[in-house]
Amino acid sequence: MKYIISAFADEASSSLDGQISAMLDNGVEYLEIRGVDGENIADITKEKAREIRKRLEDKGLAVWSLGSPFGKIGINEDLYPHTEKFKNALETADILGAKHIRLFSFYGTSEAGPVLEGLKGFIDAAKGSDVILCHENEKGIYGDTAPKCLEIHKALPELRAVFDPANFVQCGQDTKEAWELLSPYVEYMHIKDALSDGSVVPAGKGEGNVPYLISRYKGSVLTVEPHLSVFEGFDRLEGEEKTKMDYCYKDSLTAFAAAVEALKDIIGR
Repeated sequence: MKYIISAFADEASSSLDGQISAMLDNGVEYLEIRGVDGENIADITKEKAREIRKRLEDKGLAVWSLGSPFGKIGINEDLYPHTEKFKNALETADILGAKHIRLFSFYGTSEAGPVLEGLKGFIDAAKGSDVILCHENEKGIYGDTAPKCLEIHKALPELRAVFDPANFVQCGQDTKEAWELLSPYVEYMHIKDALSDGSVVPAGKGEGNVPYLISRYKGSVLTVEPHLSVFEGFDRLEGEEKTKMDYCYKDSLTAFAAAVEALKDIIGR
């Protein structure tokens, strides 16, 4: 199957120019846009969104999803302004041509009820748009393990899943078991791998079973989220010292390229 590669290119560069350059250099077709030119995607103006879309389209690139921060707040906070800001993000997605928004299921509770109510606020706001809302499993939020994610998706079938293997590993959740529970709800995947100590490593080098998961994935878009370690003094290390710095890179561009290359190795590109 031919996969389309998306990426959080803000991990290569904070500037839009740098993100475009990194995408072109590494064969990345889509951007999961999270931060650009010093602003979070939830905060940019409509004019900025139009500029971003034009500059991407001029290079043959496009936005796959808004890597938004929505739902990454305490459930006991005032959700009204958060949901109102989310409505602006729906307009941003439309301007950018993005068909997906990534979101989370709140901090600060072990009770499903308030979480489902908060998520329903996003779903209701998105009604009438053609944007697909996707919940990401994330350490520390309500939906951090597969059973809790399943609870969310069963209660709110309109909400799709972003499956992040590394985040499950960091929560002690077996990713194969998670896939068995959640695969019917998976809209797309974040390609990030981790070891049991929580450290993030290139795809296929950790305990997230990434090749296995991709082999069972029925979608076409895979978003690379590098999260690899950057050590600014890397170039000053001697050869033997460098060999001890597994999966540590001299700069963000090198780390980004390594993360994309690891995925390409798995999918045969």
